[in-house]
Amino acid sequence: MSTFISLLSGMIFGLGLIISGMTQPGKVIGFLDITGDWQWDLMGVMGGALGVHALTRLFVIRREEPILGGAFPRFTLEVDRHLLGGAVIFGLGWGIAGFCPGPAIVSLATLDANIVVFVVMMAIGMRAAKRLQS
Repeated sequence: MSTFISLLSGMIFGLGLIISGMTQPGKVIGFLDITGDWQWDLMGVMGGALGVHALTRLFVIRREEPILGGAFPRFTLEVDRHLLGGAVIFGLGWGIAGFCPGPAIVSLATLDANIVVFVVMMAIGMRAAKRLQS
């Protein structure tokens, strides 16, 4: 059941990315270009996501355990060179390509060679980072 819920959640997320236009690199780059023809669309998408998260969290935080079992993860915020370095690399990739991981994976359905190369390089980078950490 949890695999089905995960798949359904991913499909809804992907559909939201398509409907909002966040799979179009031009929109993302337009949002990041605050000195040019700034496009505010992404701010609306982020605000909507934060609103849904905030409302959902009000209900989830009252529960002892997740509906599908297991335990809630315990997070600690540790700002270190790994976090900052990852944020810089993510931001550079996002600004240059106009893609972050979610929209890039959704855009694989187009079979555009540039997107395929981006996702392959992203996967290689993630694997390399994991090896460097261990």
